[in-house]
Amino acid sequence: MANAADAPQHGLATPSAWVVRWADRIPAGGRVLDLACGNGRHARYFVERGHPVEAVDRDPAILERLAGVTGVAARCADLEQGPWPFEAQLFAGIVVVNYLHRPLFPRLLAALAPEGALIYETFAAGNERYGRPSNPAFLLNPGELLDAVRDRLRVVAYEDLTVSEPRPARVQRICAVNTAG
Repeated sequence: MANAADAPQHGLATPSAWVVRWADRIPAGGRVLDLACGNGRHARYFVERGHPVEAVDRDPAILERLAGVTGVAARCADLEQGPWPFEAQLFAGIVVVNYLHRPLFPRLLAALAPEGALIYETFAAGNERYGRPSNPAFLLNPGELLDAVRDRLRVVAYEDLTVSEPRPARVQRICAVNTAG
């Protein structure tokens, strides 16, 4: 995806601490969408927790790493240039880490099932002092994740901070639940 090459590299089995912290907000056994899944670390994590996972990325070579992982349906799709591949589908959880394409926010909110959770973590303005990504197109503005879910989801947790692990970076993170029924 647009800034996946700029993302810090993680081991295949190391999910984001933010995702792990809020994973219980996703209803047990509910289907999870791992958007811009990269190497599939979150897809594997949620399958191990008993969730069926739809993992999507535009890089077919990366998706090959998920071949044969029971419970993961890997889908190659360009989320920025192609059509939204999940029309009329709902997910109990949507996980997005180290990826930002603002036009997808309405699609993500529409795809979140009642009581479903959005767990989102990506780079924020100020990250340019730490390296890549530094392009403002790939950096959240102050409070942007809050604005994206305002009046649509109930915010459970939000952070806008500088982290030191896995490398120094400026990030925003949110866990928000769809309380509409």
